[in-house]
Amino acid sequence: MSVRIRRVYEPPESADGVRVLVDRLWPRGLSKDAARVDEWPKALTPSTELRRWFHEGQGSYEEFAERYEAELAVPEAAGLLNRVRELASKGDVTLLTASKTPEQSHATVLVRLLES
Repeated sequence: MSVRIRRVYEPPESADGVRVLVDRLWPRGLSKDAARVDEWPKALTPSTELRRWFHEGQGSYEEFAERYEAELAVPEAAGLLNRVRELASKGDVTLLTASKTPEQSHATVLVRLLES
């Protein structure tokens, strides 16, 4: 299984495999053609409330990750997580995010869950 994280603003590469946008909002200033997104499972992304809570600096990244994992236990999100896991079992998957710090984002939580 090969899952990696890249910023959606970086040019697509042939090694990306299936490109999955894991942000709830479409990235600013980026056309759909340029992004070359294959899947956009919005219900797999953190809720608006959780995203705002974290960006306002109300808690640590560890607490954010715990809360996000709880959101991923909801049936719709769990089903989408399994869908991405299936894709990864068949080939490369790249999780795309607009986050300036992908290593401190929800995408890192997703990779950890997908690889476990």
